[in-house]
Amino acid sequence: MAPKMPRRFYKYRAFSHLTLESLVADQLWYADPVTFNDPLDTKPTLNADLDVRQLESALSRLVENRVRAEMKAAARTIKYNGPKTLDHIALQSRRRAEQVIADVAYNATNPDYEFEDPHAFLLGQYLGEELLRQYDKGVMSLARRATCPLMWSHYADQHNGICIGYSVPARASNDIHSVEYGGTRFVDASDVAKMLDGDDAARDRVDRAVLLRKAGDWRYEREWRLIGPKGLQDSPLELEEVIFGMRCKPPVAYAVAKALENRGRPVKFFQMQPQWGTFKLDKHPLDLDELGASLPRRMVSVYEAFDDLDLEDVVPPSVSPAI
Repeated sequence: MAPKMPRRFYKYRAFSHLTLESLVADQLWYADPVTFNDPLDTKPTLNADLDVRQLESALSRLVENRVRAEMKAAARTIKYNGPKTLDHIALQSRRRAEQVIADVAYNATNPDYEFEDPHAFLLGQYLGEELLRQYDKGVMSLARRATCPLMWSHYADQHNGICIGYSVPARASNDIHSVEYGGTRFVDASDVAKMLDGDDAARDRVDRAVLLRKAGDWRYEREWRLIGPKGLQDSPLELEEVIFGMRCKPPVAYAVAKALENRGRPVKFFQMQPQWGTFKLDKHPLDLDELGASLPRRMVSVYEAFDDLDLEDVVPPSVSPAI
């Protein structure tokens, strides 16, 4: 059973000009999974629980689907969309699938393979690789709490950064999912075949195995993932709050608060502080009036305060004052 969706999600960030740009423009970065710090994340292992004929069928369909999608995208670019183009795409995608199946069968005859059934093994390898090619999506990683000391240290520049709080409008709720921790990295070939036949439950199992399963050691993150196109995208979430780390400099907090002060929907600002005598963290409302009382600064004004001083009161640098 999937956990209940939290009221808030949080994104820990080191502060940079890119962070400020994304806040002001209300945009999110959907990372390519290949850039994740865990090389096993989104890299499942295929469990070839089908016979050779069924594995060939599933692999052939995946290859056909991919090649067809790639050729249709190319055809749109060059504005080819007539019946002949569609027939050509169907023929080429089918031929490409047949060639892959033939290549696997040929490679399986290599006498150096020591597997009991090299053909089935290679089909499973190709099927797993082809499956991952179907998942051309980006991931926005979010946490369900803003007070995790490890998250502040690992992802918010050791408290020099910020933590951004979002709520989830109803229209975006289907795109955000909880991460499962532990278990195995297996995804069943039988589920892939059922998914290709339109089985929604099988698709959900495959999606979760590919995109939403991590090693148990990452459990402290309590991660949820927003899935969407890769790269910088307009945010489907509602920006609610910005929390500044314990080491975040006052000018950074001031700049962020001023940059967002005329936003159509107000944003709340907080400073992270430790609970007295413990290692736990709490967020406290940031006093913007107090912050603005000393910022922005103009250091020349300090020297200008002496402009009216009589020159006779100025001690020459080379003369030591009498004691």
